[in-house]
Amino acid sequence: MSSKILIRNGRLVDPASGLDQVGDLAIAGGRISAIGSVSADFAPDRVIDATGLVVAPGLVDLAARLREPGYEHEGMLESELAAAAAGGVTSVVCLPDTDPTLDEPGLVEMLKLRARKLSRCRLFPLGALTRGLKGEALTEMAELTEAGCVGFSQAEVAVRDTQVLQRALQYAGTFGYSVWLRPQDPWLGKGVAASGPVATRLGLAGVPVAAETVALHTMIELVRATGARVHLCRISSAAGVELVRQAKAQGLPITADVSINSLMLTDVDIGYFNPAMRLNPPLRQGRDRDALQAGLADGTLDALVSDHTPVDADEKTLPFGEATPGGTGLELLLSLALKWSGADAQDQPDAERLRQALAVVTQGPVKVLGEALGSLSSSAGRLVSGGVADLVLFDPAARWRVEPDQLISQGKHTPFAFQTTGFELAGRVRATLVAGQVAYEQEGGLGA
Repeated sequence: MSSKILIRNGRLVDPASGLDQVGDLAIAGGRISAIGSVSADFAPDRVIDATGLVVAPGLVDLAARLREPGYEHEGMLESELAAAAAGGVTSVVCLPDTDPTLDEPGLVEMLKLRARKLSRCRLFPLGALTRGLKGEALTEMAELTEAGCVGFSQAEVAVRDTQVLQRALQYAGTFGYSVWLRPQDPWLGKGVAASGPVATRLGLAGVPVAAETVALHTMIELVRATGARVHLCRISSAAGVELVRQAKAQGLPITADVSINSLMLTDVDIGYFNPAMRLNPPLRQGRDRDALQAGLADGTLDALVSDHTPVDADEKTLPFGEATPGGTGLELLLSLALKWSGADAQDQPDAERLRQALAVVTQGPVKVLGEALGSLSSSAGRLVSGGVADLVLFDPAARWRVEPDQLISQGKHTPFAFQTTGFELAGRVRATLVAGQVAYEQEGGLGA
């Protein structure tokens, strides 16, 4: 049975409505029953003192690998959803590149059931677009949707046959399904670092910007021909941002996201073959990072994602070109959003910067998911009376250093931890609530 919770004296921030005020928030039956001022008749089972804390909608992450089933040595559903809660993430979209691939309804139902029992975070799986992600036969999209899939994806595996991709988009467009695609040409994208002076100097095989733009041109033209809704995942270049901007200006049903890695880092950060910087998409030049930051600010890119990919130590501590790409990110998403917007520069950030930081990890992702959220679509990513009580309480003034051993995720490798001295970030999550239940709480608690 859901308990009644009263959150007192917090800075209530809702980027969707523009709400930014100090006040109280009441929770009953898993939903928000009052915002701002709470009736004296409300009898809470617990009171949380949120003085000095921001109370915001729980974060929605559109790209996380939870490593189950099939890669439990790199991450378990339990550990990765716990990491999500510790990062203030209350809803996460997981990719279908598990083992076995998420191409059967039974696998999807099992994954969702396991997540519900853990009660840490809401899980929204993407189903495989093609069987086994082989790019040949289409999956049973209707059955996978009924099982709980919010869209269909190839993860990092490109569909080499354009006719197969066209048929997939035609089918998806006919039935209103969304297709999530990572634009990278399979032939041009075989390198390990972004083409440029750094890759040349280090002798690393390069991935040119054309690997992204060639794929984007194909995808955009197929959207134009089929009318299918396509979400473009992890745009990494200035040219890619411009193509998305033009497609949106033409009214095509396209959305796009960027990862925290590409938004904050460049190829210079590879340094002396640091395998923590082996990522996919590869880190590009400063001008690309600047364009990604501007594209996120002006709405060309709809959402910021963690691109959470736990990697086993044995597969990461290898020469740069042989290391498995990926890094842990769920616990860093909020703080890096604050850093991007400049909201980390003050103990109590101004309303506009804080709203901007929260919008790209709440309001934007919810817009991408749309009706796939079902009954949650009207209130997810928002603070609204009667809406679902998925919340994060964080201290914007608290500073912390990224130390791999302190991360809850089973994956301890992140590009934001440089050897023993990691990034110093602002914004520490103190509590996370999912459907009115405390999914994460700092040590020591926040009140009776």
